[in-house]
Amino acid sequence: MNKVSKFQGIIWAAVLITLWSANLAYCIDADFSWSDPWIYVAILIQTHLYTGLFITSHDAIHGVVYAENPRLNHAIGRFCTILFAFNDYGTLRAKHHLHHAHVNTNEDPDVHQGPFLLWWFKFIWQYVTWKQVLAMAITYNVLKIWFPMWNLILFWEVPAILSTLQLFIFGTYLPHRGEHAADNKQQSRSQSKNHIWAFISCYFFGYHFEHHAQPYLPWYKLPKAKDESLA
Repeated sequence: MNKVSKFQGIIWAAVLITLWSANLAYCIDADFSWSDPWIYVAILIQTHLYTGLFITSHDAIHGVVYAENPRLNHAIGRFCTILFAFNDYGTLRAKHHLHHAHVNTNEDPDVHQGPFLLWWFKFIWQYVTWKQVLAMAITYNVLKIWFPMWNLILFWEVPAILSTLQLFIFGTYLPHRGEHAADNKQQSRSQSKNHIWAFISCYFFGYHFEHHAQPYLPWYKLPKAKDESLA
């Protein structure tokens, strides 16, 4: 393994954290008009960067952000979950491993089947804690001293909520909904091959069968796994 590939996970984590921070720093204090279409573009960009933070923490849960040093690997994952609305990395880590071990069974904490909104509510409810809500409330009221209220709502809070929806749709609902063949050990499916759309939709996380089959692959290596599965 060369030095670039050895540190590739850290490099991608640094890029995503930097872009998320830079876009938020620019938008959180910017003057805007509701008629300006670039506001909505900025919200979508920040949403996608929030998703990138979560995908990075997800890779850390699987130990592939920096496999050479597990302590640093999990520290990066924990930092990304803090940036992502003060999520609890320990809870995410424990439940995600349960998801992989018991996918689409009664012991799976993520897959509930049933109506979309009910499933999404159950999905979110498992991970939201009073400590997280309190931390968000305190941070919001402190930031409001220096930054406009609507900027905080539109560029800090709304993208986090939209990102949760994005992750749920492409990383849980579409891959796991409905029945799967008995011989499908991964109990999941993948979206059709389209690497551009797969990145835009959820950092290739829609190639979900490949992820469950090879959870040791970081997000940026899933396109190659998809190509190989179709070869």
